[in-house]
Amino acid sequence: MAEILYKVGDRVSVDEFTEVLRSSTLGERRPIDDRECIEKMVKNANLIVTARSERKLIGIARSMTDFSYAAYLSDLAVEEAFQGHGVGRELIRLTRERLGPRCSLILLSAPGAVDYYPRMGFEKHPQAWVLPPGKQVECENDKNR
Repeated sequence: MAEILYKVGDRVSVDEFTEVLRSSTLGERRPIDDRECIEKMVKNANLIVTARSERKLIGIARSMTDFSYAAYLSDLAVEEAFQGHGVGRELIRLTRERLGPRCSLILLSAPGAVDYYPRMGFEKHPQAWVLPPGKQVECENDKNR
């Protein structure tokens, strides 16, 4: 296996990001056919850690964070051919290293990865909630409705 180079703050093109999502199977749950959305995902992340082999992007950890209290690891994608070699673990380690000492790292696991994260020390959080795209905030007891 060729040498893998990791970098924090690496510039990633829309095409590179789309390809690593596709080759990691994460593309099944990401809008890879919506170039505008993918472009915003790359542009608006404020912590990106990459893994490259022979200059090709083979892994990415894409996060949004305040670097103090919370960081949301939105995407952890590693090309299938490189999975099982510690690339994801190193991407998470480098992400964690850049965060403040009190900063929590939060993520939503892909269904096939639910057993992966506990092996790295992540703890399951039973109080997590998601408001899916398109669903409005309900005002059940709102008198101003």
